[in-house]
Amino acid sequence: MLRFISVIVIGLCAIWSGAATAQEIPLDKITVPDGFTIEVYAPDVPNARSMALSPTGTLFVSTRRAGDVYAVVDRDQDQMADEVITIASGLNTPNGVAIRDGALFVAEVNRILRYDDIEARLRNPPDPVVVYDELPSERMHGWKFIRFGPDGKLYVPVGAPCNICDRTDEDERFATITRMNPDGSGHEVFAHGVRNSVGFDWHPVTGELWFTSNGRDRLGDENPGDTLNHAPQIDMHFGYPFCHQGDIPDPEFGEQRGCDEFTPPAQTLGPHVASLGMRFYNGSMFPDSYRNQIFIAEHGSWNRSPTAGHTGYRITVATLDGNRVTDYAVFAEGWLDPDNRSWGRPTDIQVMPDGALLVTDDRVGAIYRISYGG
Repeated sequence: MLRFISVIVIGLCAIWSGAATAQEIPLDKITVPDGFTIEVYAPDVPNARSMALSPTGTLFVSTRRAGDVYAVVDRDQDQMADEVITIASGLNTPNGVAIRDGALFVAEVNRILRYDDIEARLRNPPDPVVVYDELPSERMHGWKFIRFGPDGKLYVPVGAPCNICDRTDEDERFATITRMNPDGSGHEVFAHGVRNSVGFDWHPVTGELWFTSNGRDRLGDENPGDTLNHAPQIDMHFGYPFCHQGDIPDPEFGEQRGCDEFTPPAQTLGPHVASLGMRFYNGSMFPDSYRNQIFIAEHGSWNRSPTAGHTGYRITVATLDGNRVTDYAVFAEGWLDPDNRSWGRPTDIQVMPDGALLVTDDRVGAIYRISYGG
């Protein structure tokens, strides 16, 4: 059963200013399962979006609207951030961050940048190397979530440049997940028919790709749902723009190709929940039932009528039995008030070495830490 928890105040150095303090963030509104605790890990990380953790413990955090990239540092290893350093600013929607061989990779709308030996130069970052600058420049769904896969390649989604359209004749990369070598060579499409993926991860045992995707808007309050998808091999097609959530033909494009031609989702999520960051839980802190299960940050809806109310604004868990989703349930909620007004928006999830979960909130501009004490 869910329970309300008390606010845990974290005292941080006076290096932050201009955003909510830990004391001002209403964590008493958040419910988590019994035995779990949610705290403020870092209260002032403006527009915090995607996260990437270096092997030595530096947390790199992107933004979307702010145009900044941060390094969040826990110097004394007390599971609370001590410092937030802005290492890049003025970028073009730098939503994606990834770490490889000591370098920080950052995804803008139309290019991938690389900051070499970044941890040795947090306060004096090097000029970035342009790894690849030929991504589509359309801004709608143009922000990129990036990660390196177990094959060593950098995976880069390219969203559809619209709510509903088919522009693959202009560029086959629209509505796909692509991948490339770390030096930008060998760029290819990995998965087709993906409207807008802003979160993916690989199964800790099988090494196969799973990803979330945002469903189309303006088909009503209850349809279609966002989706959780499984892509064990290259060149699979997941339906967009012809079919949504595996069984809803699109009013405009559905007559061209039927839903039975495509790979259905592993799980239909809530309608318009804006499912973003997701991670397989591979830590040892949480109960064993969470091991290798998928935590999803649901950013929250906008395309629903006032009478229907918002959806999302929560963290959910998809439970797997092999490659089959057997349960999809709420893990943490409360960023949406009973009067249907939201005060925060969960955005991305990161599993920490001690097994705790970090969660970014780009509305509050903070990072939360969820731990388990039994």
